[in-house]
Amino acid sequence: MPIKNYKPNRAARKKMSIVDRTELYKGEPLKSSLVSKHATSGRGSEGKITTRHRGGGVKRRIRAIAFGQEKLGVAGKVEHIEFDPNRSAYLARILYVDGDRNYVLAWQGAKEGDLMIADEKTPEKEGNRMQLKHITPGIFVFNVEIKPGRGGSFFRSAGSYGILMDVQGEYAQLRMPSSEIRLISRESYATIGQVSNPDWRHQRIGSAGRNRRLGMRPQVRGKAMNPVDHPHGGGEGNQSVGMKYPKTPWGKHALGVKTRQSGKYSDKFILERRKNKRRK
Repeated sequence: MPIKNYKPNRAARKKMSIVDRTELYKGEPLKSSLVSKHATSGRGSEGKITTRHRGGGVKRRIRAIAFGQEKLGVAGKVEHIEFDPNRSAYLARILYVDGDRNYVLAWQGAKEGDLMIADEKTPEKEGNRMQLKHITPGIFVFNVEIKPGRGGSFFRSAGSYGILMDVQGEYAQLRMPSSEIRLISRESYATIGQVSNPDWRHQRIGSAGRNRRLGMRPQVRGKAMNPVDHPHGGGEGNQSVGMKYPKTPWGKHALGVKTRQSGKYSDKFILERRKNKRRK
């Protein structure tokens, strides 16, 4: 769907844009799938801030989504394509032949009346869900399970997808958007296609108030603080960082440092590391 640019008739509207949602369903959500969203404001179990710059925002209710094989072998039809304020991807409301309804992540190109089914082996059609061992290499997949039966974990945000490279032995080789190639159990389920709403990344927030309503709090530059608050702080007027490398608020390297834990259990499942992008 195209990007809708607002008229700059006031400061908060300048450079603001959204994805045009005129073709989406505008009715009420499925009441049986609504649950309250519990906000943590970036705090852990001890009540301490573990993720900064989170908090506030409007109260929300979440549409519960089927990420796994809840209706295995039961065919369904897309009733509506809906916008969900809690997610970047659109949702497809599915009506199954046995009368049940639920939400699944909508695939790119999904529309009302489309048919889908989740089973061990299905036709290779966008929206259908099946085990990786039955999918032809080279096909786009999303909502992929890390471990069989645990539900989809990979490729769930708007526009994302992985490429099935090959199936050898007990594992399927999956190419990530970062170009990393990872081994996944061939028994894991995946949905064929690409997640809907790829234009989501082209949206422009446009105002601080819109970010606050989304639950994001302001970020302050380190060099605008005092020395007691940040390693970059202090100095008269607009000063440079004044050190060999930029630091985090806790004195560690802020840029160019690998963050992946060394000796992680899943290292053996990474067949090829992601490659650094070449500078032009």
